[in-house]
Amino acid sequence: MKAIADYLVMMRSFLKILSGLFLFIFLVSCSNEEKPAKVSVETFFKNPQQSNFQISPDGKFISYLKPYQGKLNLFVQSLTSKASFRISSFTDQSVRNYFWASNTHLLYYKDNGARENFQLFSSVYDGSKTIKISLKPNTKVTFLDYLKYDSNDILLAINERNPENFDVYSLDLKTGKKILVEKNPGSIIDWIADNDGEIRMAIGSDGVTETLYYREKGSKAFKPVKSSNFINTLKPIGFSSKMHHIFALSDINRDKKAVVELNCLTGEETKVLYENKERDVLEVSYSRKSQSLNFAVFENPKREIYFFDKQLKDAFADIKKKLSNDEIRLIHKDQKEQHLIIRTFTDRDPGSYYFYNLEDRNLMKLADVNPDIKPSEMCEMKHVKFKNRDGLEIEGFLTLPKGRGSKNLPVVIYPHSGPNLRNSWAYSPEVQFFANRGYAVFQINFRGSTGFGKSFLKQGFKNWSKNIQHDITDGVNWLIKEELADANRIAIFGYSFGGFSALNQVVYNPNLYVCAASYSGYINLFTYLKGFPAYYKPYQQMLDVLIGNPEKDVEYLRYSSPVFQTNRIKTPLIIWQGGKDPKVNLSETNQFVKELRKNQVEVNYIVDKTEGHYLSDEKNKINFYTQVDLFFDKYLNRSK
Repeated sequence: MKAIADYLVMMRSFLKILSGLFLFIFLVSCSNEEKPAKVSVETFFKNPQQSNFQISPDGKFISYLKPYQGKLNLFVQSLTSKASFRISSFTDQSVRNYFWASNTHLLYYKDNGARENFQLFSSVYDGSKTIKISLKPNTKVTFLDYLKYDSNDILLAINERNPENFDVYSLDLKTGKKILVEKNPGSIIDWIADNDGEIRMAIGSDGVTETLYYREKGSKAFKPVKSSNFINTLKPIGFSSKMHHIFALSDINRDKKAVVELNCLTGEETKVLYENKERDVLEVSYSRKSQSLNFAVFENPKREIYFFDKQLKDAFADIKKKLSNDEIRLIHKDQKEQHLIIRTFTDRDPGSYYFYNLEDRNLMKLADVNPDIKPSEMCEMKHVKFKNRDGLEIEGFLTLPKGRGSKNLPVVIYPHSGPNLRNSWAYSPEVQFFANRGYAVFQINFRGSTGFGKSFLKQGFKNWSKNIQHDITDGVNWLIKEELADANRIAIFGYSFGGFSALNQVVYNPNLYVCAASYSGYINLFTYLKGFPAYYKPYQQMLDVLIGNPEKDVEYLRYSSPVFQTNRIKTPLIIWQGGKDPKVNLSETNQFVKELRKNQVEVNYIVDKTEGHYLSDEKNKINFYTQVDLFFDKYLNRSK
């Protein structure tokens, strides 16, 4: 036993040395690269000429979003005649999302005034007949499923009757008429239809416990299958061909999310179909055609795919061979699952969209995401690890600028939003923009990030300004210790929760950063918690655990809210605020900035009155990043 223990210690030491060697090789290779030309802000952040490709259920048409008069609108192109049609012509707001509801109709929506108050439309594929679906103001719609692709009906979940609950309606795509199919008893937070469009499952919640309900085909009565605390995951993927069985993503009685088969009559897992002991399964592809699984995806650190379907495995291998081993993401497929829309990417290349025919293995390029980006001028994203103050290993990605060496670099810390999201190995316009300006960019998967298991995720609960911020601070100090960062030239930039983190960092680490940028960053967690819409009521107790209770956790929430800490902030700031942001109150941000300026803090404050939480207008987006460019240049490129 001692020999085995000694061997394991030796192997851990070897792997640690090997990891350090890889980092050293990465740093040396970066230092030998030539300094690239400066790429314009417009090139990085302009809207893509074509994006969000989908294929019609019958495989006859390709749809996509494309700019029209400055806004993203919906277009359709025939795969046979090559004729193209503009389906929408919005000039006030872009199409937010869309999907094929049948072989002939598409459903799409846009934001009404940027307040996440959606307007829903149904249109024929050639744009000849468009109907605006009648909905009450502030109504939210969730797309459940089609009934049958050759029918005129589709299932929607709508909170029109009661803002707190979603009922199921059948929508006639030609007339816009809605018929109530399932009335919410008051506790259902999700409805799930089978492959024939019959509601067979539902998920209920009392705020703490979530319960999966199931009913046999043709039955009216739902029966509870399995209940668990909301901290656990039990997410149905699809119905199995085996009667009363479903596929699900589950971390019940395990730390990592795994793909399992579940008996809905007994509530028991009958089989673990795939699990990874180190990572959560993040994505599962399901085949409606065969009621089986295609593949499961996890990241370690890049995307890795476990295939259940041999035909698809061979297809991916064929595509990778044709495209020089670029990363592949399945975007969409037709009803027969013979035609695929895929997107490729690397850390340096935003990639392209392709159409692939499984029958003849023909690969046809549809569009580049951003053809003006030259991958050879972009920078490598390297996976790194460090130990935080509690001895826990934290992972992240480090991108070094070309031609700047690898020591004492100006650095931009870029915390992700969420916080229950993650940084991934992929192309990021923000990362490459900052690296092109000569800054190293550090992305940290702090505690609370997804993909690393339930235990790691839970350590972020009610720790938005503690554990999470400690990990970010420890990551910065690691960069300084490794002599990668110039301690006098470190900035931080973030969106949403990332902006909240940027502000928290300069509150509690005033000497660590020379400047900071908050893009839609939360400034008051009391206001943030009160701002959740009515349909979040079933999640109230969950929010108390995840973020904090406004009545019981007053001291912690005040500590965590930058609006109450203006006297601590000394760092120069750039703050962006959307005038119609439902998550960050404009009046509060105005007062926040006023107080900072009163305290002689330099603040470049940008308000775009027509925007919401996210920058959607291309001109506004380019203006913002131009301001960030100038602001960071002022502080990060100054002499020591």
